[in-house]
Amino acid sequence: MPVQKFEFETIATVRSDYKEKFAIPRQANLAPAARAYLEVDPFWVHRGALDGLHQASHLWLQFVFHAVAGHKCSGRVRPPRLGGNQKIGVFATRATHRPNPIGLSVVRLLSVDGARVHIAGADLLDGTPILDIKPYLPWSDCVTDAEHQFAAEAPQFLHVTFSDTALANLQQLPDTECARVKALLEQSLGQDPRPAYQRDQAERVYGVQIACYEVRWQHPTDNTVFVLSIEANT
Repeated sequence: MPVQKFEFETIATVRSDYKEKFAIPRQANLAPAARAYLEVDPFWVHRGALDGLHQASHLWLQFVFHAVAGHKCSGRVRPPRLGGNQKIGVFATRATHRPNPIGLSVVRLLSVDGARVHIAGADLLDGTPILDIKPYLPWSDCVTDAEHQFAAEAPQFLHVTFSDTALANLQQLPDTECARVKALLEQSLGQDPRPAYQRDQAERVYGVQIACYEVRWQHPTDNTVFVLSIEANT
């Protein structure tokens, strides 16, 4: 059977809190404090492609895993839910390394402002190319009796605490931003972004850029996160 090839155009680009792959939630809506917007191509804005979009509370986004594009897919992957040691077929997972690096996420629609579609709960890296936008239809898309054996329940969040330095960093922010950034870190770091092979390294200091901040933290125990500092990225 001959392999068919298709070409797709990017219709929008994501501007997200997540500037690096590390610490991005592994599924959408696990970090509702995460904010992003889609910069829609003016070609589609001028043709009215966003007209009526505000009537939906949630959207399906089809996108490209652009940070891993070009990586070969072996057919079997090691999902974090299985401890990162057990292999399973890629089509049984939502791994980013796929035959075609395409992802699908449901996000909350906050507003439409010209060419910007503001969303919450996105699990998307800044700069992600968007291939399509569709409204989420709860009467069709929500399957209440659906099952999945090895990912049957939502992940358990780790307990996140903040050092005096990190709290002082937060208190320098406006009240609404302080509360959002604190919640964003609790929701993102609480999902334990560490690779499985690093989970016995209590002294290791991790760092990532989230939103406009450089964040440093440790895992003093398996079930806790200790945020060391939150510094504005200059």
